[in-house]
Amino acid sequence: MTTMRSKSNNRLLRIWRHQESRAVIIQIVTMAIVAALIALIARNVVINLAAIGKEFSFGFLSWPAAYDITFSPFIEYTNQSTHLRAAAVGILNTLLVASCGIVLASVLGFTLGILRLSSNWLINRIAYVFVEFVRNVPILIHILAFYSLIVVILPKPKNSKVFFNETFFLSNRGFYVPSPVFESGAAIVGVVFIMAIIAVVLFRRWARRVQNQTGKIYPVFWISSAIIIGGAGIAFLATGMPLSWDVPALKGFNFKGGMALKPEFLALWIALSYYTACFIAEIVRAGILAVSHGQTEAANAMGLRPNRTLQLIVIPQALRVIVPPLCSQYLNLTKNSSLAIAIGYMDITATIGGISLMQTGKEMETMIIVMGFYLAISLVISGFMNWFNQRIKMTER
Repeated sequence: MTTMRSKSNNRLLRIWRHQESRAVIIQIVTMAIVAALIALIARNVVINLAAIGKEFSFGFLSWPAAYDITFSPFIEYTNQSTHLRAAAVGILNTLLVASCGIVLASVLGFTLGILRLSSNWLINRIAYVFVEFVRNVPILIHILAFYSLIVVILPKPKNSKVFFNETFFLSNRGFYVPSPVFESGAAIVGVVFIMAIIAVVLFRRWARRVQNQTGKIYPVFWISSAIIIGGAGIAFLATGMPLSWDVPALKGFNFKGGMALKPEFLALWIALSYYTACFIAEIVRAGILAVSHGQTEAANAMGLRPNRTLQLIVIPQALRVIVPPLCSQYLNLTKNSSLAIAIGYMDITATIGGISLMQTGKEMETMIIVMGFYLAISLVISGFMNWFNQRIKMTER
């Protein structure tokens, strides 16, 4: 019996002394402790809520919300809709401003980063002053200032600025544009458009493989554009042009028809975009400077034009430095969108985390929903950027 116990102890000792086994054991124990702490906290929360007469439940999501949301471009919403539908509107509005902000911030950031390296002294200094000014003023101030400019400076609907033969209207109530109305046959055009995108992806991969093997460069941009525009255009004409436009018109004191980009959305979108773009500009500038100047000199010696040198030599190498901190800026932009509540933009923080919380008294449940959403979207962005970063590394090898 003693011998068996001794052998068992020796086996456990060997497992503990093995580095990988010890690391796994420590991780399992740590996860168990964390899970126990979370369970303990959850139990205490439920007990304390019950003690003050509150039940921990998400049943309030089926209650009528009884408040209006003025900007709901994706799904229909009335004040008789449920809190769950209000949460869906808030989530979609958050995703809209975050995705639009990421696109615009990326374009502006890369442009400003390149301008910061311009040999033209005036352009370089203007970009420098703009970047430093914007970065050193809090984002909330930018949002409030831009919103005030839209509301105060832009005219009322009666005197709105008209563009393109009375089809676009800009006023202090927003930017009104024609909205598309899809008719019979539009689904076919959509399918052809998706197939054209798939064909372009396959063509770009083939062209890249040919370039790596033979050095031959195809005009990928122009051929890709021809495939997408030509394919979708032919399908559009063949199905009888199944698309019409609902043009906005001033009726009474406001506009009817079309699609409205509200001042709250415009202010939040533009402010978040140029604020984040200034941080991206410094990341891009640092990434480009990290590429050895000898690479540029070698490209010039081979006769490459400056724009092709930047596209084929500098940017691909600079992306190794740019992508990791760029992910952090995308996450910051998404989380900073929660400041929308300051100007009344109805995102997830303003709906579930604001009005619904005050109406229902479900502080814990609403905050869990809001935090869970931001955690999920942050993990999605981080996962995509990590995949993109790994793809760049594999391509370079």
